[in-house]
Amino acid sequence: MVRGAGTVLNMATILVGSGLGVLLRGRLPERTRVTVTDALGLVTLVIGGLNVAALGDREFRDAVGEGGTLLVVLGALLVGGIVGSLLQLEARLEGMGGWLQRRLTKGEGNQARARFVEGYVSASLVFVVGPLAVLGSLSDGLGRGIEQLALKSTLDGFASLAFAASLGWGVAASALSVGVVQGLLTLLGALLGGLLPAALVSAVTATGGVLLLGVGLRLLALKMVAVGDLLPALVAAPLLVLLVDAIR
Repeated sequence: MVRGAGTVLNMATILVGSGLGVLLRGRLPERTRVTVTDALGLVTLVIGGLNVAALGDREFRDAVGEGGTLLVVLGALLVGGIVGSLLQLEARLEGMGGWLQRRLTKGEGNQARARFVEGYVSASLVFVVGPLAVLGSLSDGLGRGIEQLALKSTLDGFASLAFAASLGWGVAASALSVGVVQGLLTLLGALLGGLLPAALVSAVTATGGVLLLGVGLRLLALKMVAVGDLLPALVAAPLLVLLVDAIR
């Protein structure tokens, strides 16, 4: 199997699912679209919670100590939030969504733009933040197969259908984010030549779980958490594990 095939498959399923969702959208009443979005928000919270459970992974605890796992994730979020807010990642991500909306759709109104941007940002964060995106892309780059990304592609296809039925074509644009991020991770896997230590993977998984909780809150319209600004935490988490492990 050609390296990168898993990411290409993932992008294809998102595009197909989004297209089907947009076709269904005009046939669904507003109340149904709101309900679908709420359901996605709840499921995202569940997935985030399951990922946060990686705080209890044995390798993670062995590397940073029994009480150190939560502190590592907290530290990563603080560092990532500071870096991300200074770099204005959330605003840049929304700006990218607006740029794509102006070029890919004919919607000129502010409401159409806001819906496109929200679809792009929310879907990008859901599809990019998560263990399958990281581990699957690394495994693909290592030449170990695309099974994990094939599973992710199936899940993302159904999710994009539901997202697009509520939020429109902005969801399809998230395929670009998936292509860039997972493509880079696949390249990283090819360069590494071996899997990352389990403790580092657990740190990324747990931190990503917290970010997904933030995405869920956004979808439920409870709190517009600037998850984009927190994305550097995914890089800070494994670095903090290495630092803590080195000084213990």
